[in-house]
Amino acid sequence: MRAPPARVVRLAGEDDWEGWRDAARRFLAARVEPERIVWHAGESADDLFADGNDTLPPEPQLELRVPRQFPQMAQSALLHSDPERFALLYRLLWQITEHPGLLSDQADPLVRRVELMAKAVRRDIHKMHAFVRFREVETPAAAGEAPTTRFVAWFEPEHHIVRATAGFFVRRFAQMAWSILTPELCIHWDGQVLTESPGADRSQAPREDALEDMWKAYYASTFNPARLKIGAMTREMPRKYWKNLPEAQLIAPLIAGAQAREAHMVAQQVAPTERAGTLQALAEEAQGCRRCPLWKGTNGCVFGEGPGDARLMIVGEQPGDEEDKSHRPFVGPAGGVLDRALNEAGIDRGEVYLTNAVKHFKYVMRGKRRLHQKPDAPEIDACRWWLDQEIGLVRPRATIMLGATAVRGVTGKTAAIGKARGTPMALAQGTGVVTWHPSYILRLPERDAADRAYAGLVEDLRLAAEQASVT
Repeated sequence: MRAPPARVVRLAGEDDWEGWRDAARRFLAARVEPERIVWHAGESADDLFADGNDTLPPEPQLELRVPRQFPQMAQSALLHSDPERFALLYRLLWQITEHPGLLSDQADPLVRRVELMAKAVRRDIHKMHAFVRFREVETPAAAGEAPTTRFVAWFEPEHHIVRATAGFFVRRFAQMAWSILTPELCIHWDGQVLTESPGADRSQAPREDALEDMWKAYYASTFNPARLKIGAMTREMPRKYWKNLPEAQLIAPLIAGAQAREAHMVAQQVAPTERAGTLQALAEEAQGCRRCPLWKGTNGCVFGEGPGDARLMIVGEQPGDEEDKSHRPFVGPAGGVLDRALNEAGIDRGEVYLTNAVKHFKYVMRGKRRLHQKPDAPEIDACRWWLDQEIGLVRPRATIMLGATAVRGVTGKTAAIGKARGTPMALAQGTGVVTWHPSYILRLPERDAADRAYAGLVEDLRLAAEQASVT
């Protein structure tokens, strides 16, 4: 008896989850065995199966139920580079409809294989998030127009993850115009619309930009030989990614000199003059920042100030009108409240490093006055480029975060200030303490409420000072 013809599925692309899911539901409802289906992805058809039936079964009338963990695992595994993945996933779907508890059987070879595929994809996505490095490119403009700035990165993923990671980069760099080039697919963001283009090669991506030396200086300054574990480092940052990372050029010489540098650190710590010089260079570089639109209409970037080896760092929200004019943080009305609170807490302002999560003044005009506006999440996230480097250079033992914007700037997460107060938190660098921003205290209409908030600010400053002494 002649075997029935193959059923051919032509998916729109290597990552066509919706197409695979729709076809799988239809075939499963029609009870089409896994052996009878040939899965094909991409635009070109495979003539070997030209005689097959590429008509999908009708839409199932009843909803098909599968274990809750299957769609999430399958959606990741489908992005794997294994050409058999579509067939493997359908075979697993077929089997779990007959044996609903199969996914909990870690010894089953098919379950284990799909789980490993999903894990490999998730790891590849994590590596793309971590190891994409944008380089600034200036595009010549037509006569009479200003040149435009774009940030371009090159990355070589192992699996079909480019579209799956696009949302992360849109959220993380919403105010930048950027492109990520890969061999399979390129994605481009202009601040409003995400577009795609065919794959590129390494020669089409820039190899360096104006920030390259600054990034290397930052990486070198934060490299800690006392905590060096080469095996752990290479597991987290495999050597195949090094060619696209500017800092990777420094890894070999830094490792080679680790013992000598560790001995120097033990003997002398890190010279405050070195840190101060690097912070000054970073502040100068930040004056040209165009990572978000807030630079327009201001007097420039208001960078942090204070000792390069300060044990305590204070992070506020953004500069205000007075700070924008003077180019110094915390010199306006909120700065006056902070100075008074520092005095009551027994903290010398001259021994504290003061900065803001956002370096440019965001405002709206009311007549001739510039009124403060709260920074948006993309603006805070864009400015983390500078704040992270400040923290890495100063290496404070404790960081006090004044308000929600500061919390997001330091941790990347949101927090309710009232709930987060009073409990120190572990940060990547030292300990964190959350408290009210002085401008919040100034805005409180009731005197009693303002007095309570101010007392809380003083109390939290004392807590941060204690953490800076003992951590």
